[in-house]
Amino acid sequence: MLSLCMVASWTQEGWATALENTQETPGQLKRLSLEQLGNVEVTTLSKEPEQVWRTPAAIYVITQEDIRRSGATNVPDILRLAPGVEVAQTDSSTWAVGIRGFGNGFSKSVLVLIDGRNVYTPLFAGVNWRLQNVLLEDIDRIEVIRGSGGTIWGTNAVNGVINIITNNSKESRGALVTLGGGNINEGTGGFRFGAGIGNNFNYRVYGMGFGRRPEFHTDAGNFDDMQLGQSGFRMDWDNHKNDTFTIQGDLYRGKLGQRENLAFYSPPASINVDAPQDVSGGNILGRWERKLRVGSDVQIQMYYDRTYRLGSQLGEARNTFDIDFIHRLTLPPRQDIIWGLGARWSPSDFIQTVATVDFAPHHQADNIYSAFLQNKVAIVQNRLWLTLGSKFEHNIYTGWESQPSARLLWSLNSHQTLWMAVARAVRSPSRLDEDIQLTGFSPRSPTTPAFFLLLAGDRTFVSEQLVGYEAGYRTLVSPRFYFDLSGFRNDYNDLTSFGNASFSFLTPPKPQALLITIPWANGLKGTTTGVEVAPDWKITDWWQWKGSYSYLHLKTENRPGNTDAGTVIADNGSSPRHQIVSQFLFNLPKQFEFDPAYRYVSALPAQQAAAYSTMDVRFGWHATRQLELSLAGQNLLQPHHVEFGGDPGPIIGIKRSVYAKITWKR
Repeated sequence: MLSLCMVASWTQEGWATALENTQETPGQLKRLSLEQLGNVEVTTLSKEPEQVWRTPAAIYVITQEDIRRSGATNVPDILRLAPGVEVAQTDSSTWAVGIRGFGNGFSKSVLVLIDGRNVYTPLFAGVNWRLQNVLLEDIDRIEVIRGSGGTIWGTNAVNGVINIITNNSKESRGALVTLGGGNINEGTGGFRFGAGIGNNFNYRVYGMGFGRRPEFHTDAGNFDDMQLGQSGFRMDWDNHKNDTFTIQGDLYRGKLGQRENLAFYSPPASINVDAPQDVSGGNILGRWERKLRVGSDVQIQMYYDRTYRLGSQLGEARNTFDIDFIHRLTLPPRQDIIWGLGARWSPSDFIQTVATVDFAPHHQADNIYSAFLQNKVAIVQNRLWLTLGSKFEHNIYTGWESQPSARLLWSLNSHQTLWMAVARAVRSPSRLDEDIQLTGFSPRSPTTPAFFLLLAGDRTFVSEQLVGYEAGYRTLVSPRFYFDLSGFRNDYNDLTSFGNASFSFLTPPKPQALLITIPWANGLKGTTTGVEVAPDWKITDWWQWKGSYSYLHLKTENRPGNTDAGTVIADNGSSPRHQIVSQFLFNLPKQFEFDPAYRYVSALPAQQAAAYSTMDVRFGWHATRQLELSLAGQNLLQPHHVEFGGDPGPIIGIKRSVYAKITWKR
């Protein structure tokens, strides 16, 4: 894990309206027309339902049909479909994910939500992708916002927001069983049962489990296998008047294979340890919504989240309690106001397993209190809107932070919009930045003496800051061709780097040895600029092409007085300059499907990853209305390829893989 090498749900009625004209035959459910996709209501930008056409942000919606046809078996692989999202696999169970640059194993600048529950951990300021598992058949859609979401979602929504939204339980009545397996995904399985009482109360329960085999290791290390099981439930109540209520929860437990480099004081040594990390946890979430009148509603959401991990390098137990209140109202003339309050309390206990890795103090509670206000004004009715807002948030590290934004949307007609935005966002410090004490050991060589190297947290660390500028254009050129274009420039300051080294000697009872201390520092600044293009072309009723191209130019440099060349090289060489996705969807006779997808990613020199091209292919067959069979191949163009570094030891190749799946439902 650590190395010295460094919303809320939306209304189902809106989706149902978009679906009402689709032909409900196997394989065609949720196959929306391009016009219907533009009318789908999304919630990630404002926490309130808003049509894609009326969203002044770079948003991409991955539908359930997209997920099914992709052949992907996990959330990170699904995110490869979205333009501007960088997904690189480090080993069989670890991914580096970023949006518009700065992708890494922690995803520190991306906020990830599952049904409005924040899965960002304050220990290392990021997302543990290995634990973010959802029964894929229950996902309604994934909304990806590229660009700042700080005004609504607060700290850490710097480069983007990923919101994974599951179905209302009324959409999952009946039974579902799915089984699969292959050479990497050696065994997966899941079940779901849903029912209800009348039309007002619905529920579902589910269970899932999977195991993954190691990827390609030149040293035959094979440490990166994983096994995890998860179960959960959801209940939805709707009185068909003014109130809706949701309660849902999950439990999981598993073992995650990993390799850690550990240093020891006595005798002085540095060794790689291959040992699984034990993980477990659960959550429960409740949400109540009430419609007060036309254009006005309130929402209260509360959740509790428990996580536990214990490995060879460290352990942690964390409990998180969160509550949010949102009120939307309309005021004359043509004002749509959203405001809210929030609080989060997250006490944690650090478990020290080796003397050279420590977080002090071992017990700490992270507290966040926030308020936000956003006003959307129709300057010209049904044509021109201006949205102004800001988040005001207090954290235990830097105190109060403000994250304002301004967005302008111009609807040229019902199928053509222009938008632009400017926003400020921050990534607040974490325990990794302020409290870590991580010691490594370098043995004696012919040219250097043996020494210990200490990476130390900095209690004066401040928030990383972003001021971002965006603009975009989306249009339905014809009923069969949709085009989305966005461009951006982000200016960063106070980025993480290593500070200036100091020299001393270890004191007894530790061995007498040279100690070089390097603190964290806010020593870098930088810029990113880029363009993202996402066309969607329904060539015929049975043939569709979906593509994307993303260009990114990232440059960081030392601020005056800082001399950290290593982090500059790592930042500038860890994000792809070019990414291309080209996906074809063929609906063949006799209910067969053929779905090839080509992917190109340019080189990441800092990660020893050359540019690569690869292809995924899925064959599907709806044998009956209840039974679907599929066979998917991933990374088919070479036996293995490197996508990202990070594990101690030789870099790991991602293998060619094949996966078969059977799904039965009624």
